Amino acid sequence: MTKNSKTIVILAGPTAVGKTDLSIQLAKRFQTEIISADSRQFYKEMELGTAKPTVEEMEGIPHHFINTHNIQDDYNVGQFEKDALNLLDKLFHEHDILFVVGGSGLYVKALCEGIDDMPTIPPEIRRKLNTEFEQNGIKYIQNQVAECDPEYFEIVDQQNPQRLIRALELYRATGKNMSFYRAQEKQVERPFNIIKIGLERPREELYDRINLRMDQMISEGLFEEAEKLFPYKNLNALQTVGYSEIFGFLDGDYDREEAIRLLKRNSRRYAKRQITWFKRDSEFVWFSAENKYKVIDYIDNRI
Repeated sequence: MTKNSKTIVILAGPTAVGKTDLSIQLAKRFQTEIISADSRQFYKEMELGTAKPTVEEMEGIPHHFINTHNIQDDYNVGQFEKDALNLLDKLFHEHDILFVVGGSGLYVKALCEGIDDMPTIPPEIRRKLNTEFEQNGIKYIQNQVAECDPEYFEIVDQQNPQRLIRALELYRATGKNMSFYRAQEKQVERPFNIIKIGLERPREELYDRINLRMDQMISEGLFEEAEKLFPYKNLNALQTVGYSEIFGFLDGDYDREEAIRLLKRNSRRYAKRQITWFKRDSEFVWFSAENKYKVIDYIDNRI
């Protein structure tokens, strides 16, 4: 395929901004398919807590990378990059334009730019950090990352110990932090055009939508879903907002009311980090999530 004949449209933004609804409308308008770039929607067992679109919501639009893996699978951003590029190559035989939709900034970045290999970490450093985490808890690890790499700490999922420990591994092994290595990454040339669209809402409106969505998830059975997954709480797939707060409740660390407060607070904080991540990329053009026709006009003009 020639680069000028094929295009992916990245539709990104914070949780609850309205990516799913708009992406389905756009996919219907352009008669194409959707690739999910949400690092938790891969997992079959995680339904409510990841806000996956239902079959009814998909309205017949093919979606890829949703319910493709089990929580026991060790699936990472490097594997996603390879798999997504292979899928794009196949789908471009049928479509000139495809939509990539999600809020996982690292996965969007990998697909658009590639991910450079990081230095090999001595196993003793990894073991020591895992021991420190087990003995001192996530707050200790958060403080360590905030001290050695405040820039990365602002955008990383602060409730994900694996991501935090990875940042500390790099720093202790090399003396250079994650922000340094991210700055060294070289953008690769992809054989397709890339249009980056960010969706936004006023902050208060977004936070209200997050709180409402969390109430809906809870009423639909989020606590019950998390309880079923509780035996697997240490798996990497489950180190995420929406589950870790309920696991704390199930561990007896606090009551249900506090768990709900933490679910809403941490979801709002996660949204703020997502906004920070995508706003740092000057290639994104931002639209109100309500302005479907402006988004369509922009895509038409770009292609």
